[in-house]
Amino acid sequence: MDTSTTYPLPEIVDRRAWQREIDRLLEREKAHTREGDAIAAARRRLPMVEVDPHVPLVGEHGTVSLLEVFEGRRQLIAYLHMWHDGAPAAEQCEGCTFFTAHAPEPSYLHSRDVTYATFCQGTYAESVRYRDFMGWEMPWYSARDAAAAGLFGDRAFGGYACYLRDGDRVFETYWTTGRGTEVSATSYRLLDLTPYGRQESWEDSPAGWPQHIATTGEQFRTEGRPTPQWGRLRAGHSDDLTGSA
Repeated sequence: MDTSTTYPLPEIVDRRAWQREIDRLLEREKAHTREGDAIAAARRRLPMVEVDPHVPLVGEHGTVSLLEVFEGRRQLIAYLHMWHDGAPAAEQCEGCTFFTAHAPEPSYLHSRDVTYATFCQGTYAESVRYRDFMGWEMPWYSARDAAAAGLFGDRAFGGYACYLRDGDRVFETYWTTGRGTEVSATSYRLLDLTPYGRQESWEDSPAGWPQHIATTGEQFRTEGRPTPQWGRLRAGHSDDLTGSA
């Protein structure tokens, strides 16, 4: 098989010269890590705002309160998943699909008294079929009524919100959206380690590097669908969200 590429290649040097450049970059990487630690320390010192612990969400067992979503733990991380009512699976939010597909294995969070859940903008009956089609297993709730009750203020869906429980009181401690959601995107973090990177049009790359991917949703779609849907379809899973399949 011909593995050659028409793209330019990085400069080829001997191992000593290569290691010298790696070591130089490592100093910047260490500074970046230390700054990230400092930001995380500042985040832990943020004030918080009280929210209604009884605001309703709809899950597997019907309507529950925000307090119940904690599952007895003290902390909660929720991904706020956008939803397009009545749209087929292929037309659901490609970005939210991307980030939700990276949801972590929960045992490590649980060991630190943290619950992870998805709060979807859609109705439970419709949106949970999407979760099942995608093969996701995290706790899934419709947050439509919670949004109407003002749980998220005037913020849109698409991002993370963090909560802390103190007895029967609940507080929001942090939220992030936009590129802040990349905290969970391990595919992006790994692509950033490669010579060609994410191959998206905004990146600062050498001339001739592959940058054919736009960033208006195309980066999360393949042949018109959210990318991870293709594997589910090939495995024989139905993408019907109407409940008729």
